[in-house]
Amino acid sequence: VMYFQREERGRPGSAHLCTEGGSSPSGLKGGHTASLHKNGISNGGLYKRPFNEHFEQAPMYVAVLTYLGFGVGTIFGYLRDFMRACGLESCNLAAEREEQKDFVPLYQDFENFYTRNLYMRIRDNWNRPICSVPGPQFDLMERVTDDFNWTFRFTGRTIKDVINMGSYNYLGFAETDANALKTLADVLQNYGTGVCSTRQEMGNLDKHIELENLVARFLDVEAAMVFGMGFATNSMNIPSLVGKGCLILSDELNHTSLVLGARLSGATIRIFKHNNMQSLEKLLRDAIAYGQPRSRRAWKKILILVEGIYSMEGSIVRLPEIVALKKRYKAYLYLDEAHSIGAVGPTGRGVVEYFGMDPEDVDVLMGTFTKSFGAAGGYIAGKKELVDFLRTHSHSAIYATSMCPPVAEQIIRSMKCVMGLDGTTQGLQRVRQLGENTRYFRRRLHEMGFIVYGNDDSPVVPLLLYMPGKIGAFARRMLDKNIGVVVVGFPATPIAESRARFCVSAAHTREMLDTVRTADVLVKLTSDARGAGRSYKSVTLNLNNSFCFCFS
Repeated sequence: VMYFQREERGRPGSAHLCTEGGSSPSGLKGGHTASLHKNGISNGGLYKRPFNEHFEQAPMYVAVLTYLGFGVGTIFGYLRDFMRACGLESCNLAAEREEQKDFVPLYQDFENFYTRNLYMRIRDNWNRPICSVPGPQFDLMERVTDDFNWTFRFTGRTIKDVINMGSYNYLGFAETDANALKTLADVLQNYGTGVCSTRQEMGNLDKHIELENLVARFLDVEAAMVFGMGFATNSMNIPSLVGKGCLILSDELNHTSLVLGARLSGATIRIFKHNNMQSLEKLLRDAIAYGQPRSRRAWKKILILVEGIYSMEGSIVRLPEIVALKKRYKAYLYLDEAHSIGAVGPTGRGVVEYFGMDPEDVDVLMGTFTKSFGAAGGYIAGKKELVDFLRTHSHSAIYATSMCPPVAEQIIRSMKCVMGLDGTTQGLQRVRQLGENTRYFRRRLHEMGFIVYGNDDSPVVPLLLYMPGKIGAFARRMLDKNIGVVVVGFPATPIAESRARFCVSAAHTREMLDTVRTADVLVKLTSDARGAGRSYKSVTLNLNNSFCFCFS
């Protein structure tokens, strides 16, 4: 029987998974993960610092009411579809042209049920147009709808100085620094806006080579290769590394780009529970013991896919344990540091540095420049043999247009700042400020009684709302207080775990964070808890909004 050990602050590995009786999940006594639990986690052999994560389950009645809300919503959705078919309700759905009605449909009608009956009722909370630099604050163009979010029109009013709690601007490089703008203008003058060619043809610039050398130096690896799109860095390179006859072991909460890359590769894919070392070890043991289905031949390669920080959960990968397992079972490790590079570690070098590990322990280091570095694109780093192989086999390198020069210059400038190569300590100060802001904001939310997921050092801060009706109401009311937040619900999250996701930045001031946490919307959610001495989970229904939100 597997369970989450309750968090104990200050104790290493306080949220790790254990098994009753100390046996491995395969039923064999003395499994490798059991020895890790005994010698590595409890005694600090693998973790050099406390590893605190929180994943409190929803109270039973909250979960029941959440499912009930979706059930009632589905019933009303069918009722509204019936009313539209009878002409009793105006319909703004896209209509097929007469000459196409005998075509095979692109999708089934039910596939659009959620979109037209649920998402459309809260659609105004996404794709909001901003009209300024997306720094710690931004300006928002106000829009209204006259047809229940099917279309929008601008009012001409601009909402000024909205606190930005939604952007992945971890180190605050989304800014209009005068010196940076001058440097970028010079690069724009010398190189133009784009290359209009692939790296293997006419698109290989000295700026790309300079950036790759800098990334390799930053990560302390032999070589690195950069790509123009972060998503494609995963989806187009994984198929180059594995194929038919190979096995991919993927965390159940991996990003879509990793999932797509795994599917495109043609390799066999097996999923292990999120950050669950027992689940991963069982798959590794079975893969080695039984080999490929039918033939029972050994797998050509076994590749473990994980992320540094998981963007929906705020959790940090249990890297020391995964590295120990991959060494024991001779597997390869692919680490996606899209959200962790620049955001964690004493000098911002990601989860490898965060755990004090050797970069050579990770076979493939991947990351993006779209979060901490205020730019675009991604990289893959590691051994020189790996990078040389990808230069000739990567679909992204062969077919995709190379990174535009001004973007490469922005990455070089921001990375040099983090490394201290610009002659200042500003980059290190940003990394430290991000850590301070993250721990402060998480601690204060916990003190207010909220259920907050993730690791104490993760700048991704999911605050659980649970009920689908809350996510729309919460985002609207926060915007009324000049606070921009991201809200997420099913199918991006489990059906009973709708949430608001705050992203903390080094550019946020303490006053901004206090403004967010003391907003009337959050205070109301905790007012009853303060009076009764109960936790947030006891008052999670107190936001003024019906769970049947989509049928008002």
